[in-house]
Amino acid sequence: MSIGIARVAATALFSCCCLMVALPATAAAARSGGSSGPLYNAIFNFGDSGSDAGNLCVDGRPGPASLLGIFTRLPYGVTYFGKPTCRCSDGRVNIDFLARAFGLPFPLPSKAPRKDFQRGANMAIIGGTVLDYSNASLKFTAYDGSMNTQIDNFQQLLPSICGTQQSCKMYLAKSLFVFQLGENDYSIQLVNGSTVDEASKNIPRTVNTIISGVEKLMTLGAVDIVVSNIALMGCFPFYLSMFESSNKSDYDKYGCLRNHNALFKRHNSFLQSSLPKLQKKHPHARIMYADLASHIYQIVQDPRKFGFETAFMSCCGKAGAPHRFDLFTLCGMDGSSVCHDPASHLLWDGMHLSDTANRRIAEGWLSGPYCHPPILQ
Repeated sequence: MSIGIARVAATALFSCCCLMVALPATAAAARSGGSSGPLYNAIFNFGDSGSDAGNLCVDGRPGPASLLGIFTRLPYGVTYFGKPTCRCSDGRVNIDFLARAFGLPFPLPSKAPRKDFQRGANMAIIGGTVLDYSNASLKFTAYDGSMNTQIDNFQQLLPSICGTQQSCKMYLAKSLFVFQLGENDYSIQLVNGSTVDEASKNIPRTVNTIISGVEKLMTLGAVDIVVSNIALMGCFPFYLSMFESSNKSDYDKYGCLRNHNALFKRHNSFLQSSLPKLQKKHPHARIMYADLASHIYQIVQDPRKFGFETAFMSCCGKAGAPHRFDLFTLCGMDGSSVCHDPASHLLWDGMHLSDTANRRIAEGWLSGPYCHPPILQ
């Protein structure tokens, strides 16, 4: 395919971009002061397509015939819900598993009208970013899913959740917050033609904006906050297709794009080193660094160790295409097909994790070793 056509498809695509986890009674008692009540009042999530629970679709958009409409069609949702929910998965996303671990319902999309959000809300939306993109060349979606917009949406919900500012501070202090944004900020630049080195220049700005967003949640009353790093997308079929290279040295020994992953590693390192400073500034808070990148990369190195048959192959996509992924025959499009066993695949559609992978990610955050400290510690 021509790189120009591929970029058009990819730019639009980035608008997208029941085994329960048991909650040990001892951990629940320890974190709740020994009471028999719930560990958290609610759970609130800020993110992108990796954790969107349907915000893209609550207002009737996109239409089934549009590119983003693939998420409104089967086989999305086939494993768990039996129908599409606008989650970019065959079932649940990681925040769903976290909620159920604490006896909470799946967090509702924050844009859903006339809903009760007292037990949680999911502000994530397909295409979510940390930064506000006003430049027309980077305005890849009609849906504003920036961090500031998501936090503003959350603030608008607060009166219906907890009432006054003081009562909200008390309520939110006993709620769990999850923050997982950043990947699209770099993908937008790369898809629009920036080099890895050019995209790297935005790391300090992106991470510092994340820190300011987390700090803003603290001023509202948040105490327990999980902040996730971003996956090494150079191992995902979308990147392997979009940035394919004939130079073997551009790939690591596992088949991932070396330079692209170096970009995400630099972001993650900057984020990890910034959080202790924020923790020191706010000693009353409990900031947990979720290491999504290490977990996924370890699965890539040895998928069978983690219960997967494959790490590079999409479950849903174009049969016969490299990694079962083709930009013009995406999961949900005519000509695509589904693997026999989605649970055996790390990746559902070449861009997003499967239901089973999302469960494993949640387990690694709850009890470790992929969250520092683990949520249940």
